[in-house]
Amino acid sequence: MSKKMDLRVWIEGTVIAAMAMALSFIPLESANAAFDLSLGMIPLVLYSYRRGALPGITAGFIWGLLSIVLGSAMKNFISVPQIIFEYPFAFAFGGMGGLFSSKIQKAISDSQSNKAVSYILIGSLTAVVSRWFWHYWAGVFVWGVYAPEGMSPYWYSLLFNGGSAIANTVLVSVVLVIIVKVAPKLFIPKMAHYINNSAKNK
Repeated sequence: MSKKMDLRVWIEGTVIAAMAMALSFIPLESANAAFDLSLGMIPLVLYSYRRGALPGITAGFIWGLLSIVLGSAMKNFISVPQIIFEYPFAFAFGGMGGLFSSKIQKAISDSQSNKAVSYILIGSLTAVVSRWFWHYWAGVFVWGVYAPEGMSPYWYSLLFNGGSAIANTVLVSVVLVIIVKVAPKLFIPKMAHYINNSAKNK
């Protein structure tokens, strides 16, 4: 990857992080913020499909930092390790869908629409579960004290974070499947030969 391409990737990632941050201001969560739809996951996962896992993870990390500085993260502040764990760290894992970027791009390039959709669905599930896995453990060890009397913090966290994970998997999957149907070129950068060539060699 050339330095020019490398710079373009990271600039695009910063823009995606800012876009995700802007979308997070749209209030789609329960009163106690235990259940929410994270609209920012849509551009983040799409970006990870375009650029790969590492850029996606980096963009997610930046989004998490922006959430602390500009967003509502601090209203959930308990400790420095907790806020870092739940935001930059957890959000970074939202870029894990990039593990399927080369497969998605190859399927699109080969006009294999059904295969592309399949990888998009798997990648979306991977991205959401990877992020909410960490939210789940934060729910157990940090927020579990708010569980109703007699309820295990493990079940309490699973109830809220599991519901959010399912809802966000459906949201991201549906939107990105629609996008790949109407604008498949969004999944492939103009200079993506280095990705596609590596996919064809596998």
